Amino acid sequence: MADLAPGVVTLFGGSGFIGSQAVRALARRGWRIRVAVRNPVLAIEVQPLGDPGQIQFMRCDVTNAEDVAAAVRGSHAVVNLVGVLHDGGGKRGFKSAHVEAAKNIAQAAKAAGVERVVQISAIGADANSRSAYAHTKGEAENEIRAVYPDAVILRPSLVFGASDGFLNRFAAMATMAPALPLIGGGKTQFQPVYVGDVAEAVARAVIRGDAAGRTFELGGPDVYTFREVLELVCRETGRNRPLLPIPFPVARLMGSVFQTVALLGLTPPLTRDQVVMLQSDNIVSPDAAGLTDLGMVHPTSMGSIAPSYLWRYRDGGQFAVSPAH
Repeated sequence: MADLAPGVVTLFGGSGFIGSQAVRALARRGWRIRVAVRNPVLAIEVQPLGDPGQIQFMRCDVTNAEDVAAAVRGSHAVVNLVGVLHDGGGKRGFKSAHVEAAKNIAQAAKAAGVERVVQISAIGADANSRSAYAHTKGEAENEIRAVYPDAVILRPSLVFGASDGFLNRFAAMATMAPALPLIGGGKTQFQPVYVGDVAEAVARAVIRGDAAGRTFELGGPDVYTFREVLELVCRETGRNRPLLPIPFPVARLMGSVFQTVALLGLTPPLTRDQVVMLQSDNIVSPDAAGLTDLGMVHPTSMGSIAPSYLWRYRDGGQFAVSPAH
């Protein structure tokens, strides 16, 4: 398949953590970008990432087929970045946000004659998974591929960056809690990938003809255990906190209790489903296509980026001569 020349690209969820960076990467390449989000007013911060008139916003409920059809009309490419990390039920639940959204986007894109579709999934996505998150992410991939066999699927591992929801969460916890939770003993492995590298992969997936129909697993240059991630957080924030081992059965019980917070529309500190996911490593498979297959031979390490934003959690912040203990 031939490379795709710059045209109109619709990004569903284009104002989020990964989406805003993908907007920047595509804008640099001359694409006209339509950002389809629930509330365009809250997405206005991505406006300066392109030239005047290059980025437009459209209100869109991805569970509404008519909204989705309007968002893709006239587009040459579509990127689905919609995803939720915990099941809030209704339109904010896994089934709606992952599966129903993917189905609506694929069908609307096909009806509109869209040439390229890119689906942002996750390592571990599997329609047969015990994890509801991974299960619905796998179902979403199937919905996309049923309509677009040549769709590009990107599966990142843990994504880090200045506004990430992982390192920042534990760094904030380290400023208040007397200890950090080492779930399952901290042996789970991650291959953290920089948000800027994921955004670049999105742009290349949109453009490159040789990416069509392929699945890419995106991981950074280093593999960390959960324990090593928490140790990095403590080191960079200057918080000397003990790591408290929590067996998986106990963590699942805690997650079940915290899940009620999600149903109230709040972000729970832990869910039962997240504990289930932590029982499997989150690293790139040995035989999977990855960043290098998209021409990205020097992925960014977490150790080189994390200090640039975790300093805010130190006692004294950026003015601290050295991290306080």
